[in-house]
Amino acid sequence: MDAQPGAQGVAHLPVRLYRNERWAHREDAVAVEEPLELRLHTPNRELPLGVLMRTPGHDHELLLGWLVSEGLLPQEFTLGVDPENANVWHLHTPEHERLAAGARLAVSSSACGVCGSGSVEQLLSRASGPLWTAGLISAALLAGLPERLRETQAGFRDTGGMHGAALFTWAGTFLCSREDVGRHNAVDKVVGARRPGLPLTDHVLVVSSRAGFEIVQKAVTAGIGMVVAVGAATSLAVDTAAVFGVTLCGFTREGRLTVYSGEDRVRGAAD
Repeated sequence: MDAQPGAQGVAHLPVRLYRNERWAHREDAVAVEEPLELRLHTPNRELPLGVLMRTPGHDHELLLGWLVSEGLLPQEFTLGVDPENANVWHLHTPEHERLAAGARLAVSSSACGVCGSGSVEQLLSRASGPLWTAGLISAALLAGLPERLRETQAGFRDTGGMHGAALFTWAGTFLCSREDVGRHNAVDKVVGARRPGLPLTDHVLVVSSRAGFEIVQKAVTAGIGMVVAVGAATSLAVDTAAVFGVTLCGFTREGRLTVYSGEDRVRGAAD
């Protein structure tokens, strides 16, 4: 039976469960994963700019956030969905030559978001460190943000298979959150949702996953100076955060956190 997508990218499928030495039939909620193709239009041809494996929903925001993180967002452009295929979007811009030169022409899985920007050196060539003008943030406030993100994750509650990302102000005001099977896609969606406000100075990005390089990369390109992750940080994420002056916190849950870099912005971190 084909999966029938429900609300918030959730599909309901027949499954067979084994519990206490017995089998049972039921319907189970699973996260939807489908390819999203972005096509770049030039005067002479149409080029595949990228293919993202994602949970359908907020696709416009996802593509905007992805273009930001890849350093490909044009100054002037139109971005629209194909009238016959919701999984295909079209990008028209006078900057088509620059974008064509930077096209990855590859598939980005929902598991890894290193989309053609695989090193700190490459990131340095096109991005600068986020500006932080706010004051200190209390460790207690930061430690409580993942739970506030979790409260918005209806897709995760239904399926257990979606990551979440949220943006908060430095004072802890909730701004928006998004979900996706890919942790980096969820980040792109929230960046795309707040694109008119770029760079996102004095914002805090919270992710329900570990903090890998791609998460810190996306924070840097969006101008976000603080990243809070529920899981661990990788060595490359820590190195990247240190180079760009990003405060990076991991294992943030149940009233505790680990500060990997930028501890000078966290009140009490040096106590």
